[in-house]
Amino acid sequence: MTSPSSAHSPVHPASHGHPPFKAHFQTFDDLADGAEGPARLAALRAELARLGFDGYVIPRADAHQNEYVPACEERLAYLTGFTGSAGTCVVLPTEAALFVDGRYTLQAPAQVDEAAFTVVPLSQTRPDKWIEDHLPRGARLGFDPWRTTIDGRERLVKAVAAAGGILAPLDADPFDPFWPDRPAPPREPVRLLDLSVAGEDTATKLRRVQEKLAEEKLDGVLVSDPHGAAWLFNMRGGDVAHTPLPLAWCIIPREGLPDLFLEALKLSHEVRAALAGHARLHGVGDLDPVLAAFAKGEGKGDGKGRRIRVDQATAPVRLATLIETAGGIADKGADPISLIKASKNPAEIAGMRAAHVRDGAALVRFLAWFDREAPTGKLTEIDAVEALETFRRATGCLTDISFPTIAGAGENGAIVHYRVTRKTNRAIHPGELFLLDSGAQYPDGTTDITRTLAVGTPTEDMRRHYTLVLKGHLALTRAVFPKGITGAQLDPLARQFLWENGLDFDHGTGHGVGAGLSVHEGPARISQLGHLSLAAGMILSNEPGFYRTGAYGIRIENLILVEDRPVEAGERPCFGFSTLTLVPYDRRLIDLRLLTGAERAQVDAYHAEVRATLAPLVDEGCVDWLAGATAPL
Repeated sequence: MTSPSSAHSPVHPASHGHPPFKAHFQTFDDLADGAEGPARLAALRAELARLGFDGYVIPRADAHQNEYVPACEERLAYLTGFTGSAGTCVVLPTEAALFVDGRYTLQAPAQVDEAAFTVVPLSQTRPDKWIEDHLPRGARLGFDPWRTTIDGRERLVKAVAAAGGILAPLDADPFDPFWPDRPAPPREPVRLLDLSVAGEDTATKLRRVQEKLAEEKLDGVLVSDPHGAAWLFNMRGGDVAHTPLPLAWCIIPREGLPDLFLEALKLSHEVRAALAGHARLHGVGDLDPVLAAFAKGEGKGDGKGRRIRVDQATAPVRLATLIETAGGIADKGADPISLIKASKNPAEIAGMRAAHVRDGAALVRFLAWFDREAPTGKLTEIDAVEALETFRRATGCLTDISFPTIAGAGENGAIVHYRVTRKTNRAIHPGELFLLDSGAQYPDGTTDITRTLAVGTPTEDMRRHYTLVLKGHLALTRAVFPKGITGAQLDPLARQFLWENGLDFDHGTGHGVGAGLSVHEGPARISQLGHLSLAAGMILSNEPGFYRTGAYGIRIENLILVEDRPVEAGERPCFGFSTLTLVPYDRRLIDLRLLTGAERAQVDAYHAEVRATLAPLVDEGCVDWLAGATAPL
């Protein structure tokens, strides 16, 4: 293998002495096999019958409702072959339905055996409505109380009652008998962040959370989202792919030390000693008795149970039930940590900026290499995934990719969350568009970027659609808005030019992003469902798109930071966006006739910043490519 700066490098650029990462596109190749779906479905039905159940609900979830779950929790993928990050399967005696959202309406049918599983878009009907219409009267439907939220159970209760059935929790895992090679639960070591990266110590963070509990008249909160525990204790781990999480639970009282629950084998003596200064440490097996005692009100002195906040998005109904059985009150609502965590402090913002500069240089090296190699027609989607990861690896700082890279050539680009596998891999041909949505985890920050690339000469339709998407992307970037404005109110800015042409896209415009944590972080978002007011320090994506089924997909994504933006002579405090991502747009796809003078100037200013920041960080061959890619329009 030759250096990435070589004029004609082979398919895989040099890794600068580093071994290649495990190919993430292979993650599900053995686990998720759609051809095995019918046999596994029959085995599940047999086990359910043995346990006295007629049906079962299988969410794509673990006990924490993580987006990325340990391999041992990938029940949905193992059963159906579907590898998307969200979905639910309902298995009945003679029917099985897989429910997916708009991101996966093309992917799911391609992965599952449709003779065994009916793929149902959520836009047509939801699982609870389908259960109401299909569950046989008197049938006993099981659900997993550890992987079902309170809201999820309430929906199931109503649906099953309307169908005349019986809903019951199933504590045993019915997958155990027919999943003999199931991966073991993760036990990766916990590490602690330096204060220079975290920006705030645990004692200060805990005080802020407890002040919020007092404001809401709560006795405590059950932290079921491991991101919250990771943020509070400034710790990171490796229990799930793509997000540096240690799987953990935490009980935070309104006053005093919290209780932290995580596997003892994950803790070195040094880490254990540091955490013990901020919390009482327990094994996960102690969660039930400690939570029950806290809910009962032991030590409170008035004989009354405690009011405990349980997060409606992540808390399992199993633990909410335990609180109430012990005499406490399960107060359903948002974990107060989620909103506090969403506004990044100066150290976190500085780390995110540094990560994006580093990542931008790696992307420029990749794009220069891609532009040389792709027109030959010899590259495949997997080649591009491996090459990009190698360029990021060469920074010497990459700890993981932040999600499975979406690398869709031609018609695969129209599958919004396409995940290439050995089975779906195809060559990248001249005359196509290549949609590349990827991100990285570095010790100081998380990145997420999408660029749509022309391979050879694009068509007029490709250029027109790309430019309409770009115009919306630019409009959102330059938005100035008063305090109190929500993501739902900003969402139309990114769609307006598509709407004017009778076009749209079926996903949100932006999601929140964590600082060295999850690439998809709540509660802030820019979408029709984004009802939270944006605040300074929040980091979101800006990613409008357009997808022509069977032909190509277009998406342009940068990460943007909400900042104070005073308006001269204005009467209200206002915010605006600062762009963190530093990677050129594809000038070959921009139809200048569709851009205003102000939009051209905006692109030129962004490209000038990209060039000035990244040119000193790449080699001579890449500098020449960067100069051309960022030349004034």
